[in-house]
Amino acid sequence: MSGAMSWPFLRLYILVLLYFSANAILNVIIPLQGAFLGASSTTIGLIMGAYMFTTMFFRPWAGKMIQKHGPIKMLRIILIINGFALILYTFTGLGGYLIARILQGVSTAFFSMALQMGIIDALPEKDRSQGISYYSLFSYIPGIVGPVLALAVWQTGGMDYFTVVLIGIAVCTGVFGYTAKMEQNKERTQTAADVSGQNVSMWESFGQLVRNLLLFRCCVLMLSASVVFGAVTTFIPLYASQVPGGNAGVYLMLQAGTVVLARIALRKRIPSDGKWHSPFIMTTMLLLAVAAQCVSFSVTGGMPFFYLGAVLMGIAQAILYPTLTTYLSFVLPQLNRNVLMGLFIATADLGISLGGVVMGPIADLSSYSFMYTICAILGAVMIVFAYERRKATTGTS
Repeated sequence: MSGAMSWPFLRLYILVLLYFSANAILNVIIPLQGAFLGASSTTIGLIMGAYMFTTMFFRPWAGKMIQKHGPIKMLRIILIINGFALILYTFTGLGGYLIARILQGVSTAFFSMALQMGIIDALPEKDRSQGISYYSLFSYIPGIVGPVLALAVWQTGGMDYFTVVLIGIAVCTGVFGYTAKMEQNKERTQTAADVSGQNVSMWESFGQLVRNLLLFRCCVLMLSASVVFGAVTTFIPLYASQVPGGNAGVYLMLQAGTVVLARIALRKRIPSDGKWHSPFIMTTMLLLAVAAQCVSFSVTGGMPFFYLGAVLMGIAQAILYPTLTTYLSFVLPQLNRNVLMGLFIATADLGISLGGVVMGPIADLSSYSFMYTICAILGAVMIVFAYERRKATTGTS
């Protein structure tokens, strides 16, 4: 195999799989444990949202530091922080969970930026979209088995198993991560060296969120979609009990499985030409809106709508992130591309955080079903936002 599926890149994808395995378990255990301890949806949302909010805050600096010091050096440092955070979960309560989520957020900011920028820099342009798709694919594979494993641990009351699993993941990720290697694409080595010598102001890069309309559009779309994804991740473990025949583990497994299958089936259809494809993005946002409404209606319609929502949500999730990331890798200026990519990914983190922090109070004041209807409306608005009128082509007759 060559390109995005060569052995050096497969090692990186396996590292991604190991790293995100813990989250697939924690995303189920933390809401359930929080509810067991009497926490409200607002409190649970704050704890869950702290992870991505912290990740969002550190993303731009992660991109800057990785551009300066290289991905491998930063990767080895943050794997130690991640290991400490996972161990902290095993002997603390809700307060400790909050601290651990923050530490995980810091490490994830650097981990994901190091891996993604390393993949982008190492692959030729024709393979770039596939590399990003595979990265995202392997980050979702743990979601197929993790929720079911988490529910099994919770239902049997075996929190000792929870401790063993988390420590095992921390050790395996650390050992595997320290042996990882990344080589820069020779075609861009000189360009990267030139860029590293430039001094680009971080605050100046923040201003690009407004001034660069291409970046702004992608950030708004990713932020809105991530609010929906975050609301699902945080509250499905609690909402499933209200759905006739609903099971949180099955829902999350089905959604993650759909992401994986869709990434494999659609990996070559994701645009990798640096052009904005309005129909493609608008259809993706339509799938997201319908998925959220199916989840909302399932409290009345039952299990078929619940699981249909999982499939449609998985398809939208599989398509949107790699499409926007690949598009930006072409259109952002090379001079500060890493920092601007960090800002874009930070909007995804912020959205997931807001999915818990903002939607939690809405659920407390109304219901989970109403909250998911709000998510559907948000997705529908983004269909219009994704539209770009094609420029007319003029010619002489």
